[in-house]
Amino acid sequence: MNHEPYKLIPEAFSAIPSVDRAEPELEFVDAFGQLDAIGVVVPAEGDVPASVGLNRETLERAGFDGKPGTTLQLANASGTLVVAVGGGKPGSLDTDGWRKAAAALVRATQRHSRIGFELPDTPGMDAERLGQVLAEGVLLARYSYDTLKSKHKETPLALVQFLAPGVDTEAATRGLATGRVKVRATAIARDLCNAPPSHLTAVGLGAAAKELAERFGFEVEEFDKQQLIDLRCGGLLGVNAGSAQEPRMIKLSYRPEGTPSGHLGLVGKGIMYDSGGVSLKPSDPMHLLMKMDMGGAAAVLAVFTALRDLGCTSAVTGFLMCTDNMPAGSAYKLGDVLTTRSGLTIEVKNTDAEGRLVMCDALTLAIEDKVDGIVDIATLTGNALLSLGQLTAPVFGNEQRLVDRVLESGARADEQLWQLPLERAYRAQLDSDIADISNLGGPFAGATTAALFLAEFVGDTPWAHIDIAGTMQSDKDDAWRSKGATGFGARLLIDLALNYSAD
Repeated sequence: MNHEPYKLIPEAFSAIPSVDRAEPELEFVDAFGQLDAIGVVVPAEGDVPASVGLNRETLERAGFDGKPGTTLQLANASGTLVVAVGGGKPGSLDTDGWRKAAAALVRATQRHSRIGFELPDTPGMDAERLGQVLAEGVLLARYSYDTLKSKHKETPLALVQFLAPGVDTEAATRGLATGRVKVRATAIARDLCNAPPSHLTAVGLGAAAKELAERFGFEVEEFDKQQLIDLRCGGLLGVNAGSAQEPRMIKLSYRPEGTPSGHLGLVGKGIMYDSGGVSLKPSDPMHLLMKMDMGGAAAVLAVFTALRDLGCTSAVTGFLMCTDNMPAGSAYKLGDVLTTRSGLTIEVKNTDAEGRLVMCDALTLAIEDKVDGIVDIATLTGNALLSLGQLTAPVFGNEQRLVDRVLESGARADEQLWQLPLERAYRAQLDSDIADISNLGGPFAGATTAALFLAEFVGDTPWAHIDIAGTMQSDKDDAWRSKGATGFGARLLIDLALNYSAD
């Protein structure tokens, strides 16, 4: 496995400095070394570990109840900070709980670089899985986007030691390595989403993809405006018409050694900045977040950085559909009709329903590549945020087996999904008087009608659609989610690709 820090410099924009993260050392130990702080899991009831140095009554007076996610810093005569970390009911922490507990500890020790985490016995817990989620909790929670800051306030994390009695250390160490790779991918997705839109355009994302491909063992094909015209990608070209920046379709390819277990297609929405076009968005906090409207493309690109290192046995092809959506004299307008690669024509009823327009051409191309199944991921509708909030993304699909696989991967990654029905009765809302279909439905069930639009372009190919408009960012530090871009979907899709087969 390759665990070196990555360096991300989109060549077209030298204003983005290099990003060389110094990754901390993570290790399971039989005894702690010299540390600045030690976290100890304290259950909500029963005995308090002796290393805390206080009884339960004293902890409760200090306001610590042992609930999962809670922490209490305790002074120690040795000079090493002790942090009580809530463990809930004894033995109740599952893998997601351990990920969150590790995240809670590193958030409580932001000013310390060498920390330890004392775990109780974890009977029945898969050691490799435990190592993975601990690494994810620690590293995801310590992420910050400070590339453009002249001063760095946080203390870099140098070492984390885990003391876990009875755990198979060799297997747990393998898990740490897997967790590192998945966190690295998520950090790449977060960096891309957090980057200012003037720093990272469609062309810049293409340059970043090529650099990452050389480093992490996948192939990149980049399609410019003329090539998109030749391919008849009218959806992407229509949305790009008002932008001063060229569009890009970025095709990613990973092929394992030997016969692939299946061929998975991934499609990511890459609207580098979404003003709404002629249907201009209001100037509010959500408009500020529209630099993250390429979160789907960022997640898909991030997935490819992990496939070789984690030994993925399926073939994976990705399509990133990238452009700004801007108002201009040349911009596409309400009432325009776009012709897609599939031949279907689309009446534009709202230029802010642009994500589905850029993605439909990619869905057609994925089918032409004879993939066994397609999963698309997009910051597609405000209705996804309104219906399920910032923690859960809706998923739709035309084949339950594929949807179930996506749901299972989301559960393992703690990237919450909820299946919503692909209600065909709403399809009539997308009818057009002058074209095959329109890009906007009625005032209700917007996430569903957006999914129904995409379903028109996949035919009978197994397909699932994940709408991450709500989960793309967090307003605050929350467990493993750091404030800003979350990188939602990267670990989920890595898990899906690793377990994917054509059966």
